[in-house]
Amino acid sequence: MNQNSLSKVQRLKEVLLINLLGELPTIAFGPSLRKLLYRFIFAKIDNSVYIQNGVEFIGTNQIKIGSYVHIFKGARIDAKGENNKITLEKGVALEKDVTIGALDNTCVQIGEGTFIGPGVCIAGPGDITIGKRCLIAAHAGIFSNNHNFADPTKYIVDQGITRQGITIEDDCWIGHNVTVLDGVTIGEGSVIGAGAVVSKNIPPYSIAVGVPAKVIKKRDAKELVFNYQSSNE
Repeated sequence: MNQNSLSKVQRLKEVLLINLLGELPTIAFGPSLRKLLYRFIFAKIDNSVYIQNGVEFIGTNQIKIGSYVHIFKGARIDAKGENNKITLEKGVALEKDVTIGALDNTCVQIGEGTFIGPGVCIAGPGDITIGKRCLIAAHAGIFSNNHNFADPTKYIVDQGITRQGITIEDDCWIGHNVTVLDGVTIGEGSVIGAGAVVSKNIPPYSIAVGVPAKVIKKRDAKELVFNYQSSNE
């Protein structure tokens, strides 16, 4: 069987299982049946995963889901395309209506214990890495590509894209309705205020606000020590 035929068989299994089980509510043992039977179509899915009804998956053979991951109603995870990889590590939570899309040659990795709020959009093409224990508030947008538009004689859609990738390091808090643009690294422990547009790198332990986002303050040593002690109590 050639690669194209294998892909069609995989997609058929995916459609059948997700259509059969995807809308089963908790009262009908939906989460239990999904974590039991979805293992036949996913690249990896651990036993302790909770997937609510109404979650859409595409390209499941390129999606890995770790233990204690929670995915809530209305989420859409699309890994369809060439050489894609979407990984949700242990303890990740995707709230209602989160969208993750890879397109082609894209790796999206969300680190252990990270919370993704309602309506967040995480979109390739272009690699996206989100670290451990991050908080991504509702309706944030993380977009790892840019459209070329220099030639006014051509449609923008025909001019191609650039893709540098995005990294959000461990322990960041991304506020409500923040937009993170391609090529950006947000340093560990940083806080991005609501509504900001992040178009340049943010150093570790910074507080940044505005359009475009600018660092207005560093998280000082006393606060960092307090947070560290509190997390270990």
